[in-house]
Amino acid sequence: MPIFENDTQAIDALRAAYQKLTSEIHKTIIGQEGVVKQVLNAIFSRGHCLLVGVPGLAKTLLVNTIAETLGLEYKRIQFTPDLMPSDIIGSEILNKEREFRFIKGPLFANIILADEINRTPPKTQSALLEAMQEKGITAAGIRYKLDEPFFVLATQNPIEQEGTYPLPEAQLDRFMFNIRLDYPAYQNEIDIIKSTTVGRQPKPEKVLNAEEILFFQQLLEKVPVPDAVFEYAVGLASMTRPNTALAHQLANDYLEWGAGPRASQYLIIGAKTNAVLNGKYAPDREDVDAVAADVLRHRIVVNYKADAEGITADDIVAKLILAKK
Repeated sequence: MPIFENDTQAIDALRAAYQKLTSEIHKTIIGQEGVVKQVLNAIFSRGHCLLVGVPGLAKTLLVNTIAETLGLEYKRIQFTPDLMPSDIIGSEILNKEREFRFIKGPLFANIILADEINRTPPKTQSALLEAMQEKGITAAGIRYKLDEPFFVLATQNPIEQEGTYPLPEAQLDRFMFNIRLDYPAYQNEIDIIKSTTVGRQPKPEKVLNAEEILFFQQLLEKVPVPDAVFEYAVGLASMTRPNTALAHQLANDYLEWGAGPRASQYLIIGAKTNAVLNGKYAPDREDVDAVAADVLRHRIVVNYKADAEGITADDIVAKLILAKK
């Protein structure tokens, strides 16, 4: 780990590493620049991501590529209706000496891909809660600490809902970002087909290691935030809470529930990382706006009136940002 004379120099090094990371990732991932940026934002912010997109958009390839460039251990867990908590946490076995020994499950890794997380029952979904929030798990009364950095990337298919178990609000709130994946642009899709149907795929190089990632995570916690930005972020979250003193009329008309205090926390944390990755040493309102949709879309619940009028959570967040300016 290099030694920096001051935090400003360290922030410049993080920005240079981020630019090299994105360059290496895009050797394999064509397009999806916004998705790559937000996933890296979450990793440096110690957050987790829920990735929503139809099959075939390279969600698994994306997380695998990011794990390679970060030099982190990566595990993929395919969530199915018969998956049990012990299948992801681990279980005790009786060894030859007739002593119980804990065998660690796939959750003991740095980056976890929880593929189609809504296909498994709530009992198994909830097994992730402690790991995501506390960075540890408890099995047979013994607590095991997970290695850091620890990051969960969960995927959902927004189309096929039969036989699924919607994530409870408590678990949705554990995710820093809810990122939407769209179909690739026309030219990007041509480039994808060209690169995947001929020859060998380029292999991304390792850019950072676990020690450096932990250092940069701690560095970002020290980034100063002006009081005006704190007020802006809390004010934006407060506007989503219907029938409260600071609620916007849009929330009163179209929302059942608004975002809680964790949304305000993630707006600030994400804004700090977004600012640094874009060449600034402190966040402003534009940095809060840059992460607002991904932070808020899964923390606000639209009502029947919004559904009837075709108004989505993203529509409401966009209108609230405009109203706040």
